[in-house]
Amino acid sequence: MEKINVMLNGLPGNVAGVIARHIQADTRLQLLPYALTGPQIEADQCHIGDMAIALIRPDARETRIETIKHEAGPFISVDYTHPSAISDNAEFYGRHQLPFVMGTTGGDRDQLSRNVVAANNTAIIAPNMAKQIVGFQAMMAYAAETFPNLFKGYHLTLRESHQTGKADTSGTAKAMVTYFNQMGVDFTAEQIEKERDPERQANMWGIPAAHLDGHAWHTYSLVSPDETARFQFTHNVNGRDIYGEGTADAVCFLSKQVAKGVTGKVYSMIDVLKSL
Repeated sequence: MEKINVMLNGLPGNVAGVIARHIQADTRLQLLPYALTGPQIEADQCHIGDMAIALIRPDARETRIETIKHEAGPFISVDYTHPSAISDNAEFYGRHQLPFVMGTTGGDRDQLSRNVVAANNTAIIAPNMAKQIVGFQAMMAYAAETFPNLFKGYHLTLRESHQTGKADTSGTAKAMVTYFNQMGVDFTAEQIEKERDPERQANMWGIPAAHLDGHAWHTYSLVSPDETARFQFTHNVNGRDIYGEGTADAVCFLSKQVAKGVTGKVYSMIDVLKSL
């Protein structure tokens, strides 16, 4: 079986580095030796194992991309960059007809989807690439649609903790807010309690020291109006490996859609799960 070429953008970032190693280990995929990177990156290349990856800053990408397309042939772009860059990146992918998987969180997600459709491009855009968490979200989405106002009047506390370097509030947490809203809970994304202090994470949350620089802990607590009933949902992820498998499956799913000639469409990770 011919491997799917993947251009992973966001290197030499920590998350992108983990994803790169998963792509290298996946027999379905072939990591390309190029990556879009941020304007602040001074290095011209980085290494993933024995492979040298050329880092392409924004001021050079327009001139480099056509050469890359010619040399590499068709490929899927995977974006693990920075929330501030994703809108511009999506427009770039659209201009050059580069189907992409958006693993970066943050930004205006509705605008991202509109950009894909307007450019007649094809993409997977998801707030979380971990398949098990996406499955949990799907269950909550089903509950929200099937049992509206299930938790009407309940008080919600939503706490999320990620490494210091995560700039935005968790996209997964924001998505969960919409489900709880549908189930009758009065709560906004601005009320999410966001933790980024390593000392508090270690001493108050109990997050292992080895994972302070890479984790995703979420707890959703619901208390009835009279405080006689309490429900709690928790998903704690240490490290970033869980996102690698989901990203690889997303790439394979998107490649199949592109091969079918699908254009102007945005998929979610739930679409990916349904195809497995």
